[in-house]
Amino acid sequence: MEQKGRDVKKKERDMTSHRPLDLLLTSLPFLLIFLFVLSCARMGTPDGGPYDETPPKVVSTSPKFGSAHVKNAKKITIEFDEIVKIDNAMEKVVISPPQIEQPEIEAVGRKVTVTLLDSLKPDMTYTIDFADAIVDNNEGNPYGDYAFTFSTGEQVDTFQMSGHVLDASNLEPIKGILVGLYKVGGNEDGDTVTTLPDSTFKTIPFERISRTDSRGHFVVKGLSPGKYRAFALKDQNQNYVYDQRAEMVAFSERILSTSSRPDLRPDTVWHDSIHYDSIIMTPYIHYYPDDITLLAFESAQQNRYLLKNERLTPQMFSIYFTAPSDTLPRLTGLNFNADDAFIVDATPHNDTINYWVKDSLIYNLDTLNIKIDFFATDTLGNLALTTDTLWLVSKLTKEKIAKDQKEKYEQWVKDYKQQVKEERRAAKRAEKEAAENAESTETGDSPETDEEGTETEEKEEASKKTNEKKSKKKKKEEDEDIEIPPMPEEFIEYKTSNMQAMVPDKNIDFEFPEPLDSVDLSKIHFSIKVDTLFQPTKFLFRQLPNDIKTYRLYAEWEPDTIYQLEIDTAAFVTIYGKRNEATKRTIRMKPLNSFATLFVVLGGQPGLSPQNRGVGGGSNWDGSLVQLLDGSDKVVKTIKVENNKADFYFINPGTYYMRLILDLNGNGEWDTGDYDQQLQPEPVYYYPDGLALKAQWEITQNWNPTLLTLPKQKPERITKQKPDKAKTSKNRNQERLQKKKS
Repeated sequence: MEQKGRDVKKKERDMTSHRPLDLLLTSLPFLLIFLFVLSCARMGTPDGGPYDETPPKVVSTSPKFGSAHVKNAKKITIEFDEIVKIDNAMEKVVISPPQIEQPEIEAVGRKVTVTLLDSLKPDMTYTIDFADAIVDNNEGNPYGDYAFTFSTGEQVDTFQMSGHVLDASNLEPIKGILVGLYKVGGNEDGDTVTTLPDSTFKTIPFERISRTDSRGHFVVKGLSPGKYRAFALKDQNQNYVYDQRAEMVAFSERILSTSSRPDLRPDTVWHDSIHYDSIIMTPYIHYYPDDITLLAFESAQQNRYLLKNERLTPQMFSIYFTAPSDTLPRLTGLNFNADDAFIVDATPHNDTINYWVKDSLIYNLDTLNIKIDFFATDTLGNLALTTDTLWLVSKLTKEKIAKDQKEKYEQWVKDYKQQVKEERRAAKRAEKEAAENAESTETGDSPETDEEGTETEEKEEASKKTNEKKSKKKKKEEDEDIEIPPMPEEFIEYKTSNMQAMVPDKNIDFEFPEPLDSVDLSKIHFSIKVDTLFQPTKFLFRQLPNDIKTYRLYAEWEPDTIYQLEIDTAAFVTIYGKRNEATKRTIRMKPLNSFATLFVVLGGQPGLSPQNRGVGGGSNWDGSLVQLLDGSDKVVKTIKVENNKADFYFINPGTYYMRLILDLNGNGEWDTGDYDQQLQPEPVYYYPDGLALKAQWEITQNWNPTLLTLPKQKPERITKQKPDKAKTSKNRNQERLQKKKS
């Protein structure tokens, strides 16, 4: 038995001695997982090693980059040495020639794939321009300006053309607009060139394309040697042709010939984000032309149709069209007589028209049933007479009007009663105080004893209780006793231009909410202060052309002078019988020494400017419009050029900018272009700097509008389309080092 017990104990010791090894073997997989997780966690800590600042590198491509005779490359694969991603592929990646069926672009792991869904064209160079869209996944280091290219023909075409697209009206860079080229025929010497049919841009997709960046800059790549014409298009339906007049468009008559030459480009070697080590000159191939400027515009002759109609109030309804017209629509009343029924208030181009109904028997109808005849664009793109029927129901119903009037009257009654009660209480208080003062005078103001004081308090308390009992009964009697007069007249409220900031070369505008029926000039009194008295002086009060609700008061304003404008009641009466309330205003003109004066002398010749080619241009700038602009690019003053000069007087001190419009048709405004008529928009120029004008200063500024190219003219401070920040490595290692040193 003892031997058996010893054997059992020995066996237990042997088993116990092997348990740590068994536990270690059993826990080994879990221990390895824990160590792996711990090592991964340490990689993300600031002290786990330097940040990755190296851009990704291309390891391989399929097909091979720059290869020719590619027949079945429907799927392009680009492999990098690290995980990458694509930022905003739909906006930045451009494939040329354009793909009617949108390709599939994606980044998975280390690979970027582009799947072309269109059939490959024979003898064609394909360019997939990624711009700066490819970055590494961890730190966002950009790969750089990358374009993958291959050819289905015998060679890869490498010529390029570049330039800018600007808004023709204000030279703003246009971001994201499509730029396309068409090849034109002609011999290599350029003696004869076959012109491109105007219908090409409207029927055939672009041959090569690019897209502008935030600076309005573009580069069209993969061109074969030859001659081209350039166009820009805000392509709304992504078919690469100009088939909608609402699309922003630009075209140039300039014939562009491909060329290139070796050149040197300065590259900066940076030590850190602030300091640089050196500037090295890097050789490269410079492709021409690189100065293409396309001026984009929206055609005034867009497809015209009836957009909408609305009747916000019973007295007025509005009709909106999508494009201008030279003629007003013809209206026929189907449930009323429309002859001489309206006062028409139309915009200068008849695209928005307000009709004011004069007769109350008509505007009190719940629905105005109208037949309208107007010109609209037909299926062939031509204007044709069209007929439609309108049912105009006022959004402001009779019930709503009656309810508003009732609420307004009830509020008026409440306010009037409250006012009368307050006046009566004030009168009673005054009467009581007078009686107490009289009684105090008769008694000689003798002092009261304590007994008399107590007796007086008891009387007041009793009187108070009595008054409280009677107050409820009297309240109703008081309300019934108040006779409610008619509501006061509701006068029209009109707007005037700022009379506090008047300058001698401005006048006062009056903008009314509805058309006027009459203006009584005898009730308008305009005076000038002479010494200490106001004396009547001459003025004119006239309606502005093409604006039936705005009138202007003209006068011979003098600096450092005080004027007075007094308008009596009913000087203005609207077609609905509303009158104005009497007003009186004092107008103070600033002294002459508080203004600046600017004399602009123009040089150069408009006919010598390349962008004016095909649109005329004379030997001088006479007839052009020079506009003085504020810091928001808004017009402050406009002067017509005479003898190549534009003189600006009475300018408030400040910083200003200048724009010049070559007013070719002399209508006093900028006019857009029209591709169908091969008409370019009127040229626009900017003075390339700000002008700081101070009080009492007279400045003569010489300006040659054609001295700088258009992309370099508009000052950055008033340019709304700012360039995007260039993608660069973040230099986080250098930042960490600087923090440790500090």
